This record gives sequence, structure tokens and C-alpha cells, in this order.
Amino acid sequence: MLTSVDPDVIRVLGDPLRLKIVTLLARETLCTTHLVEETGAKQTNLSNHMKILREAGVVETEPCGRYVYYKLRPEVLVGLSEQFAALAASARDAVENKRACP
Repeated sequence: MLTSVDPDVIRVLGDPLRLKIVTLLARETLCTTHLVEETGAKQTNLSNHMKILREAGVVETEPCGRYVYYKLRPEVLVGLSEQFAALAASARDAVENKRACP
């Protein structure tokens, strides 16, 4: 069954900085300080982006002393990947379908 792709996750990942953050977190768990260094973003700007990623369920936090570490939730990306794969399969199957104009 074809399911719709989650528009909230697509919107969240559509931002270049957030996509860069997700790419970095796909390699390792990082704290805010690391993410500021890696992205060049201001700490307040980065915190706002991390809040959006957390609320969308893309990342989760792990407190460690006075630092907060972020890690990617791979199951969210797997789910998104599966939705896109189903959409691509549907498009392949429908390549010959053409609705007649009235």
C-alpha cells in the first residue's frame, strides 16, 4: 500500500543547515559545541534548528554533564526511505497509465 511521505520531515530536511546537521549526525553523536564548530552556525541559530529536528523526531538528545549530545534516529530516515521507495515503485507501475481528457 502506498503511504504519503511525511511532509513535516521533508520540510525539516529541506533546510540546508538541518540537512548538514543530519549528515554529520549520521557519522557520529555530537554535542552542540561540535555542531557549532562543524557547521559554522551561531549557537542560538543551531539551537533553534536542533529544536525543530527534535520536534520532528529526527534526532534525540542525550544529556552528559553540562553538555547535550544529539544522535540521529535512523528509523525515521528508514521510514522516509521506504515511503519514497513505495512512491517510486508506484510511479514505475503507473508509467503507462494515462487518464483521458474529457
